[in-house]
Amino acid sequence: MEIIKKPILTEKASLLTDKLNRYAFKVDHRANKIQIKSAIEEMFGVTVVAVNTSVVAGKAKSRYTKAGFVSGRAPKYKKAVITIKDGETIDFYSVI
Repeated sequence: MEIIKKPILTEKASLLTDKLNRYAFKVDHRANKIQIKSAIEEMFGVTVVAVNTSVVAGKAKSRYTKAGFVSGRAPKYKKAVITIKDGETIDFYSVI
């Protein structure tokens, strides 16, 4: 099971990073906080202070096409907001 799927790089997440030293990630929905913490520490080599998780509900999507009105939902996902030790940073662009 791959625990960390990808980082969330939005304006809101960037503000959290700049002000509070927090980073947001999409994670596997079966992962718990202990597994998420160990995966982050192993992958990025930082000290995790806290892990906050939430399940983000999928948005309703709709569009009008030639075939008619099409509606559906975007999938839900689990989001983890990681607080790391002061003075440490995560550089997303140097990790392969």
